[in-house]
Amino acid sequence: MSAVRPGAQRRPAAPPTPTLQPKPQISLEEWEAKAPLSDLALKSVAAIKVASEKSPLPLKVGQVAVEDDASHPPTPNLRATAKLGSGSRPSTPVPAFARSAPSHALDPKVPIQTPQQFYDWFAQVDRSVAHSQEAHFRAHVAMVADHLGTVDMLLERLDEVEKEVDSMLEGWRSVEEGGRSLKDACERLLEDRDKLLDLTDEIDTRLEYFQELEHATRMLNHPGESLVLQTDFLYMVERVDICIEYLKAHRYYKEAEVYLLRFQQCMTRAMTLIRMFFVGSLRALTADVSKRLSEKDVSATAQMHLLYTRFRSVTPQLAPLLNELERRATAHPEELSALLSECHSAYFSARKTLLVGRLMEEIRGLDPTHTELVELTNAGCAYLKQLCMDEFNLFREFFDSGEDQLYPYLETLCDYLYDDLRPRILHETRLTTLCEVCTVLQALMVLDVVELPDEPPDELSVDLDHPKPRGLGRLHISHLLQMVLQDAQTRLFFKAQSLIQAEIRYYAPKPEDLAYPDILVAVRKPTSQFDVREKESVSRLFQLSSLDKQETWYPTLQKTVWVLSQLHDFVKPAIFEDIAQEAVSLCRQSLVSSSTILGQRNAPASTLDGELFLVRHLLILKEVTNNLDLAGRDTQRQTGQGGMTDALASIFNKTTALLPDALFASLGMPRGYESMTDARHEIDQDLKRACQNLISLCAKGPCEPLQEWVDRVRAFNTSRTVTPSPNSPRPVPLLTEQDWARQPAAEELHAKFVESCERDLRSAVTKLRLYLEDNRTVSVLLTHVKEAVVDGYMGYREVVWNMYAGALKGVVYSEESLKERLCVVCDE
Repeated sequence: MSAVRPGAQRRPAAPPTPTLQPKPQISLEEWEAKAPLSDLALKSVAAIKVASEKSPLPLKVGQVAVEDDASHPPTPNLRATAKLGSGSRPSTPVPAFARSAPSHALDPKVPIQTPQQFYDWFAQVDRSVAHSQEAHFRAHVAMVADHLGTVDMLLERLDEVEKEVDSMLEGWRSVEEGGRSLKDACERLLEDRDKLLDLTDEIDTRLEYFQELEHATRMLNHPGESLVLQTDFLYMVERVDICIEYLKAHRYYKEAEVYLLRFQQCMTRAMTLIRMFFVGSLRALTADVSKRLSEKDVSATAQMHLLYTRFRSVTPQLAPLLNELERRATAHPEELSALLSECHSAYFSARKTLLVGRLMEEIRGLDPTHTELVELTNAGCAYLKQLCMDEFNLFREFFDSGEDQLYPYLETLCDYLYDDLRPRILHETRLTTLCEVCTVLQALMVLDVVELPDEPPDELSVDLDHPKPRGLGRLHISHLLQMVLQDAQTRLFFKAQSLIQAEIRYYAPKPEDLAYPDILVAVRKPTSQFDVREKESVSRLFQLSSLDKQETWYPTLQKTVWVLSQLHDFVKPAIFEDIAQEAVSLCRQSLVSSSTILGQRNAPASTLDGELFLVRHLLILKEVTNNLDLAGRDTQRQTGQGGMTDALASIFNKTTALLPDALFASLGMPRGYESMTDARHEIDQDLKRACQNLISLCAKGPCEPLQEWVDRVRAFNTSRTVTPSPNSPRPVPLLTEQDWARQPAAEELHAKFVESCERDLRSAVTKLRLYLEDNRTVSVLLTHVKEAVVDGYMGYREVVWNMYAGALKGVVYSEESLKERLCVVCDE
């Protein structure tokens, strides 16, 4: 085997192959289980096993082996020879029959004569035996050698095949590499071709903008006004505009500036043609309409047809051209805005020529010098509003811009009426008439609302063929009527100021104006249902729910409310606030001076009437200022409380020792210290003083005798505490020894107090309820009146209790009993 392997090693080294994973080995039992043998196969295996256990002897010794016993050594021929040749000498010749027997290849060629020959022959036999025993090994080795030769031949063939495959693979790789290179080269060629095509297209695209100049110039060189009506004209204008925008964005192109200038000249020529065509058409139409209007017996319907319907009939032809001019003027204002302005001017001039005569005729029909001012304002402004609306709508049929020139044109039409209306307004002396004029003008302006911004277009529903027109929005009629309204408001303001000075500041009160409380008593008489409703409707203007009988007010207060009610809706808030503060301040001064006159008329009986008069009217004036929203808007009124109580509470919020805090908690009114305007602050101060005087006057009747007596007692006691001089003739008598300080005198004072409460205090309460009809306001004041009476009486009670050691216990009131008594007197 070793002789064969070197031949196998001559095989060229195989290329490295990836290491194979070892195959899984299985046991004999697993093999038997997976591949079971049939009975016939088992018998065949058993027969082979039995046959392989008995190895055949070599052919040389086959016969000897058959004759000899199986236990004899494998050299039977030698033994037989020995038997035949046994004798006295080994070299004794064999019998003749023995020599004639067939010989074996191992038999000696010559007789064995020496031991050396025997040893040689025996060695030969031994080698033969050994050779015969190794015959199957040699056969196996020969077979293996043949197999190795076959394997070597196969390996050589495999090596040759592998070489062929490697050469084929190398050839394939070279072909693949060449194909890839060819593909890349083709792709580069295609890219170069595409770049050249794109470059050609881009050059063609850019050249189209330059080539458009020839087409535009050729079209504009055709004579005749009908050129603008051709379909290709507007398309050409659009293309020229696109070329202008493109060249402006690419000025670095060769000769771009030259072409840009020529395109702009073409655009100007095209727009000039549009302007000439529009002006010519407008002049022809104006001449025809003027000729028709100059005829006799032209009805109003025919005039409207000529003035508006005839003009609208040419809009389908002219409007697209004017829209193009407006678009280009917006994009190129330096070159084309003048052409658009000329179109506007020509249009307004033509319209004004047709309308002035008809407008003057309508104004003369209104008879401005004799017609009532309100009627003239209503009719004239209504006619002008309708005229301006018609003109605005007609203008919008032609143009989408020009608002800056439209309103001055409409103002010139309105000036024909304003020239007659303005002098009438400036010389009007009646305040109500001026208010009615303002009402008429504001009513005409009330529908003039700001137009809402346009919604953004829906991207899914954009119509490129019919875009939505921009338009001019709405006509702001307030711009046209504002001048007249300002004149009326200015005249109204100055007239109101003169009324305030004459009727409020310098008003001289008449005796019947100060006939209080007779005026209040007279009003309490029953009135008809109609009168009551009329009063309520008047008072509802300022929402005076607490006091609605304005005929009981002092004339200056009535005039103040009337003037402010007239001005409230017709002048600007800042101006109204100034004049309202002036009117309220002058009215307050007139009320204070009138209350002084009323209090001094039949003093001291009328003193209480003067203070009640002042409190009543100041409360009304304060509520008027609150409802007119003067500068003190930060003070918010509590819901569910009367106006009088709110006003009084705002005054009491500024008092300190006069009113306790518990009062405000009971009424649900917080104490605050808000900043007030000057007019309201002065009203508060006067109202505060009037309330204090009113409370003092109501408590003065019952408490003044008691207070004088208590002061006299304290003065006497003070004089006794002074150390008497040694020259005094006699000692100072005791207080109870004085006639005026005896117990009967004190009891008499108590009786007078009770009588005064029944008489004076009850009368004051009755007047208080007469002047101040709001129960809560009366209750607030009565509470402080009773507290003042209780405080005065408690000082008297303390003095007499100490002087007479409780002797008047059954006469004087305790604090609780006095309060109950006062509640009875005040009917609470």
